[in-house]
Amino acid sequence: MKFVDEATIKVEAGKGGNGIVSFRREKYIELGGPDGGDGGDGGSVYLVGDVNLNTLVDFRYARRFKAQNGEPGRGRRMTGKGGDDLYIRVPLGTMVFDAETEEQIGDVTEHEQHLCVAQGGFHGIGNVRFKSSTNRAPRQCKPGTPGEARTLRMEMKVLADVGLLGLPNAGKSTLISSVSGARPKVANYPFTTLYPNLGVVRVDHSRSFVVADIPGIIEGAAEGAGLGIQFLKHVSRTRLLLHLVDIAPPDENEDPLEAIRVIEKEMVRFSPELANYERWLVINKIDLLPEEERDQICDDLVKRLDWKGKVFKISAASKQGTQELCYKIMDYVEEQKEKVLIDDDVAEVAEQAPTE
Repeated sequence: MKFVDEATIKVEAGKGGNGIVSFRREKYIELGGPDGGDGGDGGSVYLVGDVNLNTLVDFRYARRFKAQNGEPGRGRRMTGKGGDDLYIRVPLGTMVFDAETEEQIGDVTEHEQHLCVAQGGFHGIGNVRFKSSTNRAPRQCKPGTPGEARTLRMEMKVLADVGLLGLPNAGKSTLISSVSGARPKVANYPFTTLYPNLGVVRVDHSRSFVVADIPGIIEGAAEGAGLGIQFLKHVSRTRLLLHLVDIAPPDENEDPLEAIRVIEKEMVRFSPELANYERWLVINKIDLLPEEERDQICDDLVKRLDWKGKVFKISAASKQGTQELCYKIMDYVEEQKEKVLIDDDVAEVAEQAPTE
């Protein structure tokens, strides 16, 4: 299935039903008075988060969505039936914008979360509402109001705990396939990965995290070169970035140091905030180095980089060092989640505290 992370649709809420002018007419009852009922409210349009969806591909063909109109009122003071709301299921991580104003309407991040994107019209009023001591036989009513109509631009950002960065052929797809159940295409040529892949890494029975494999980024990506920059936005929601580098590139003239600098430069150009995310250096393909020289070559790279963060030496293909890496990631992810819970509790207590 092709990965689609942007879509434009048109949504229209239902119109409110009109109120009516009606008078009571029954045998033996003269001048029965007004009994025109109100109309029903129009249906609204909601986006609903669905954990089972991972792409916006369904909206490539279905682009127009309309909720049901409210029914008009009836005699005997009967209210018209309200229009049914329309629920559109979208993957988690979907950001919604008004295509005309570019205003962000909302962000769907939880399963079964409901986001109203078009409010249904308000019901019309029947003539019974206009009855008064001075107006015993009102002949006026109000029509229902139209529902909101909007053109929406939806943009999906992958929700993952860990994002993988690196040049093409750094071994990102191999790593995600070796530590999770995901099976991305793996081949010895650039741009094997054409769309993000998600994998669930389970370190034991009750502990797991989600990792996202992002297409490789090349120099000049900020100007549109290559594929990776259009997906770099997906890693902006991760808790941790793993920067993979091929320590044994096929071309002996290629310097792993330069490969790292290229990614760093493109990250800064894309988003300075993203460049300051927690990032661990993962030196991959150490199995291709002579065993007696591995530590020295890797340590030399770290020293030249002046890298201050965590460093891991692995071979994704042979799974050497991957188990330790996964456990360290799991510990970090749980620590970050715990911090979020503590911060939320502190904020809640602060809101409930009495003010003098």
